[in-house]
Amino acid sequence: MKLDPKTLFRTAAALAFSMGVAVAQDIKIAHVYDKTGVLEAYAKQTQAGLVMGLEYATGGTMMVNGHKIVLIEKDTQGKPDVAKAQLAAAYADDKAVLAIGPTSSGVALAMLPVAEEYKKILLVEPAVADSITGEKWNRYIFRTGRNSSQDAISNGVALDKAGVNIATLAQDYAFGKDFVKAFRGAIKNAKLVHEEYLPATTTDFTAGAQRIFDKLKDLKGRKIIFINWAGGGNPFKIADLNPGRYGIEIATGGNILPALAAYKAFPGLEGAAYYYYEIPKNKVNDWLVKEHQKRFNAPPDFFTAGGMSAGIAVVEALKKTKGDAGTEKLIATMEGMSFETPKGKMTFRKEDHQAMQSMYHFKIKVDPKVAWAIPELVREIPISEMTIPITNKR
Repeated sequence: MKLDPKTLFRTAAALAFSMGVAVAQDIKIAHVYDKTGVLEAYAKQTQAGLVMGLEYATGGTMMVNGHKIVLIEKDTQGKPDVAKAQLAAAYADDKAVLAIGPTSSGVALAMLPVAEEYKKILLVEPAVADSITGEKWNRYIFRTGRNSSQDAISNGVALDKAGVNIATLAQDYAFGKDFVKAFRGAIKNAKLVHEEYLPATTTDFTAGAQRIFDKLKDLKGRKIIFINWAGGGNPFKIADLNPGRYGIEIATGGNILPALAAYKAFPGLEGAAYYYYEIPKNKVNDWLVKEHQKRFNAPPDFFTAGGMSAGIAVVEALKKTKGDAGTEKLIATMEGMSFETPKGKMTFRKEDHQAMQSMYHFKIKVDPKVAWAIPELVREIPISEMTIPITNKR
């Protein structure tokens, strides 16, 4: 009688068990992310980085202490209800021991209660809303991605000076609102004179820009519009409306390489970035840059580094637990855990599981030979210089 492979495996496993031989179980990890939808470009980078992170941290074996890591993909479509169902299916049907994702902050907030319901870890990457590790947080949530406060406070390093008047332009949902809330709290010397929120689907920024101009144009001192935007639309087109005639400057944080092409219109623009592939100097980033160039004929981008950081964090935790993927064991191990990433060392803060990490103060340089504007490093902003508030209810 000829047995099929599955039957053979079950027979061998049963025999091994009867002889007292342990059978290593696969460790299933779900990547529940916005594979399709408005943030697809970001999600694709995260996925590539996650796979590379798992490979890097396991030395290319995809094994931890004899356990094979199996990565399962789930598409949220950028929709909160779909994301909740996909995460539940990953935990219940696919038996994933933990999940990673998503891209959208609004989608992530919908997923948090699912992790709590199933009592399994959700490692958030790269959604940034403060509330994810703040008021909406639960103990099953960790995050390798930076949060809005880290973005806001680091950008304050470049802009928070006396005599500076700032208006913000952001999307009218969690990503934009949480950023501006944190930015407002970080500003101590400059004045935040206006907050402009527009739908995430906006393509014509004329009306919003005019409201901002009206608030800034008659003020004395330096006048800045700080743009915080993700996904579709190009808010930098407000430069076509000639804000310079009122002495108004544009400022913003870092972004993915295609988006940095729009920065070429603003040489000298300053801000703070989460990542740019030429900035960090460490062996993890060296490997990422070299390997990504080899595989994709392009440098790694903003969210590639984040995905890799998430993959490394998971493997390092599993190494410390010797492959024990039990939730409580992982939580105890990951709280306070430090690990090396393309950005250097990150540490999960025990109080809210937010990864503490450096940020980078940059100034835009334009090189006609490069398709995007180059964020040149002014200086690294270390963890010690950013007081990131703890806002959860633990």
